[in-house]
Amino acid sequence: MSKKGRVLVAMSGGIDSSLAAVLLHEQGYEVIGMTMKTWDYASSGSSKKETGCCSLDSINDARNLAVTLGFPHYILDIREEFGDYVINHFTDEYLAGRTPNPCVLCNTHIKWDSLLRRADKLGCDYIATGHYAKVREENGRYVISRGKDLNKDQSYALWGVSQESLSRTILPLGDMTKPEIRQMAKDKGFYELVNKSESYEICFVPDNDYRGFLKRRVDGLEEKVAGGEFVLEDGTVVGKHEGYPFYTVGQRKGLGIALGYPVYVTEIRKDKNQVVLGTFDELSRDGMYVKNLVMSKYPELTDRLDTVTKVRYNDGGTPAVIEQVGDSMKVYFGKGVSAVAPGQAAVFYEGDDVVGGGWIQSAFRQNREQKDAKKELTTTN
Repeated sequence: MSKKGRVLVAMSGGIDSSLAAVLLHEQGYEVIGMTMKTWDYASSGSSKKETGCCSLDSINDARNLAVTLGFPHYILDIREEFGDYVINHFTDEYLAGRTPNPCVLCNTHIKWDSLLRRADKLGCDYIATGHYAKVREENGRYVISRGKDLNKDQSYALWGVSQESLSRTILPLGDMTKPEIRQMAKDKGFYELVNKSESYEICFVPDNDYRGFLKRRVDGLEEKVAGGEFVLEDGTVVGKHEGYPFYTVGQRKGLGIALGYPVYVTEIRKDKNQVVLGTFDELSRDGMYVKNLVMSKYPELTDRLDTVTKVRYNDGGTPAVIEQVGDSMKVYFGKGVSAVAPGQAAVFYEGDDVVGGGWIQSAFRQNREQKDAKKELTTTN
């Protein structure tokens, strides 16, 4: 065995994970490649040609690279556990009136756990991926931080990785940029990787039609939720919608309703099958509650902490004060944030470091929360 140890590398067949394997191989690690098959397009009911990380072409590309460099490669079929956890959660969240983030859930609860179990069976000391992020040990804690390439930074997607998993994780691309990776692939003669297109779709919704996916997945869904109301924030009914699971907070296009001015989905009221519409200003929220926390840098907060908080992957982040209240995090934004969608991941940053994260449960406006508190106090008395 190599003095540096044996590492199991998650290889999707794309340029990032492939170059991660190349770098570790050159650094003297004993590399074993593994491609995880999470889904097949035939199961989704889509007619789109199979592409991306689960396709036969991608699996073959990963295997060919391993053969070229002379290290073993395995295929890991995790479709059953992926479907049971990620896809069922995806469906359940929409039916609960929330907007899920399956890619974050897959990273933190499926891929890392699956990799570590197979790493143990193969006698691997470490696991590695092609994510653009960094991991380090500090004060006995393993901390995720932003990658050098802020345009490709993927630290947001890794907030839920456990301390045990991070202690055995290597992220070779953290100190590199995408242009540097592309140039390296060219220099080493891996031209097919440079020209390979990247997919940004949810792997099990290849046509980006999540409504169609839900309809195929849930028997009788259209009949169960049909005939719901579009309402304004004051309760005024302004039209009929197709069913609350088919809308997300922040949505503007595809509403099928004209009020004479731009409107957005500001809230989903699942119990009433209502979709609340409002102006862009009415979409703004002053804070939120976040649950199912994983706090990597500080296991427990005893005081408020100034952070920059992201409420979605492509969010630039907003200054926010976070305060731990029991098993939840209460987040106060320095300025209003639009489209805070329950079900999405919220990630708290201190500088470049990920303090922790969790799943958004609800969002609030300060004045409304104060009114609700006064109402509750009056009712109690």
